[in-house]
Amino acid sequence: MQIKSCYTTFLQMKKSFPTQFLFLVLLGFFLLEQGFAQEIRPSETNQLNKEVTPHLFSHVDKIQGGDSFEVDLLFEIAPGWHLYWYYPGDAGFPPKVEWSLPEGWSASELEFSLPEQFSEPGAMTVYGYERVAWIRAQITPSHVLDEKKSWVIGASLSWLACSNLCVPGKSTLSLSVPVTLQEQHEAQAAIAPALWPSPGAPPFAITILHEPKSFSLSFKREEGSSYEFFPLPEVEASAGHVITTLRGGDIHMTIPWEGKSPFHGLLVQKNIQGIRQGWFLPATSQNFLPSRTPIVVNFWTLIVALASGLLGGLILNLMPCVLPVISLKIFGFINQAGSSRSSILRHGFAFVAGIYLWFLSLGALIAVLKASGMPVTWAFQFQNPGFLLVLSVLVFLFALNLFGVFEITLSQKTGSSLDSLASRSGYAGSFFQGLFATLLATPCTAPFLGSALGFAFAQTGIIIMMMFAAIATGMALPYLLLSAQPGWMKWLPRPGSWMERMKVLMGFPLLATNLWLLSVIGVQQGIGGMMALLILLFLLGLSAWIFGAFAQSSKKIRFITLLLSWVIALMAFWNLIPTIMKTPEVFSETVTLSKKGSSSSQDEIDWVPYSAALLKQLRKEGKAVFVDFTAAWCLTCQFNERSAINTKGVRALLQEHHIVAMKADWTSSNPEITQALQTFGRVGVPFYLFYPASMPGQYSEPITFPELLRESQLIESFSK
Repeated sequence: MQIKSCYTTFLQMKKSFPTQFLFLVLLGFFLLEQGFAQEIRPSETNQLNKEVTPHLFSHVDKIQGGDSFEVDLLFEIAPGWHLYWYYPGDAGFPPKVEWSLPEGWSASELEFSLPEQFSEPGAMTVYGYERVAWIRAQITPSHVLDEKKSWVIGASLSWLACSNLCVPGKSTLSLSVPVTLQEQHEAQAAIAPALWPSPGAPPFAITILHEPKSFSLSFKREEGSSYEFFPLPEVEASAGHVITTLRGGDIHMTIPWEGKSPFHGLLVQKNIQGIRQGWFLPATSQNFLPSRTPIVVNFWTLIVALASGLLGGLILNLMPCVLPVISLKIFGFINQAGSSRSSILRHGFAFVAGIYLWFLSLGALIAVLKASGMPVTWAFQFQNPGFLLVLSVLVFLFALNLFGVFEITLSQKTGSSLDSLASRSGYAGSFFQGLFATLLATPCTAPFLGSALGFAFAQTGIIIMMMFAAIATGMALPYLLLSAQPGWMKWLPRPGSWMERMKVLMGFPLLATNLWLLSVIGVQQGIGGMMALLILLFLLGLSAWIFGAFAQSSKKIRFITLLLSWVIALMAFWNLIPTIMKTPEVFSETVTLSKKGSSSSQDEIDWVPYSAALLKQLRKEGKAVFVDFTAAWCLTCQFNERSAINTKGVRALLQEHHIVAMKADWTSSNPEITQALQTFGRVGVPFYLFYPASMPGQYSEPITFPELLRESQLIESFSK
């Protein structure tokens, strides 16, 4: 194994991380200054490096010409400090060793012991060692040598030790071989705890799939074991943060990979007894699948996942996101009372076609984005303020149409206004209603839907399309059955003048939807963006009124008012969209945790913003943590928070048991939160986790909760 030099890692940091590159530039000047300022004698070196104390060992008791023997380097690391592995991750560089050997002797490449993963400020992930680090090499003497003579091996070491700051260090050590019997025993006693990568392949089957800009690993999980993967790209490539998901009994790991370097890394398993083992991958070419090779999915696993998707799609009809449009469909059923059975069925098919078109189009888009190596999630479009802007404008105009401010003229055949979109001739309207219903459904994840989507998003494009078809089938099924069996419609009231008032009433749920979208824009783009959108909607409302008020006037007046209406609308878009889309200023905040829990009002929960590093630290300290993955555009999330989370009973338990409440706000795209969701096989919100309290250093297993949350579920878990 060839260790990366400081220079090659330096180039890699320059390529991938500009901030860290600047850090290394300054560090390089510091090293140069230290090197030229003084010559440090070996006897002084260890006194100057209090963070790291190195030792040189060997247990060879006899040297023969040409026969290799092992030499081990031990780095004792002070508490709170760490050193780096071959591939350090987002920052740092590994220890470097320059050997001073007798003439004709040689040293092999360095081998590092099994590393660990750490989080550093700035959401950086690094790989290295705490407390102790081991490095070993094979020393090969010349073929002709005096075996009775004692030989001296020298090693010049340099490293970077980091805690809240990073300090470079160096040392020069020497060792006489063969060693004495006492030195041999000391070396064997010291080296015993060291763990090295095992030779050969792991004792279980692994599938490695090469995808655009990433690699993925799949294998069966041994009960009670946990797994980590440490990427090891060459200098011309870089690897991103590893995403690990557990689905059933299978482990799936995704490793973002940039560059042409062949796939290489270390897989580490920690079994139920706490023993760690590691293997370099790929160990052989037989378990490596080239690009676009499909992953074999168990048939019954696929059937269960698709059935979950179908059931989740069915439950989507009850989600708050969809209710405003469902009310329009019920109004359409009332309007169709007395129509022929074939006409009702055709309207049902048109509505269902709208549902299928949106879901299949979204599935195709996600499959394409996944194939191109981009991260994909459920409802990712709601994290885009441009999408929310367009949707808000559409919903507002449709509400004005129902209020009678203006009418949408499609053609003489298809009808005139939205109240006739579900009439006998308005098949295009029924299709649009189905499309619009699914458009508003995507910010919600219903029960059974979260796990089904998590499974599908890790599969091939074909399975992704199958999953979205299953969800569409589940959501469309009630309307298809009601349209195919219209006998139930005899219980509906007869069409009449009351329907005009009902039509106006149906506009209010759409206005409520618009208020929700405005609140999301306010969270994403700030108060300035929300106010700009309100002004835009006001001007569009004025434009729509001018358009509708003079629609029946003379041709000349209609032309002038139509022109004025379009000018107002275009000027509004032209002047206000840049303000709406402007990225708001972000103010950093310092998070401090009181030992007594919340310092806020008893009527509110003292939420801590999500941080993977903070969560890991809290779990390491044994504290109980409740994590709420939420978003402002997720109505199910808001409903759960008001009805099940932010209640008197839950707030009391949070304070009584000193439970840290952590909020992972996914309203805008956040890679750290996305990675955390994917770790649990989820691609959308809501999602809830509770880590019970434990002894310090003993990480408790998380408890997950369903998408539709009840207060009693939290109280039961928090009270244990």
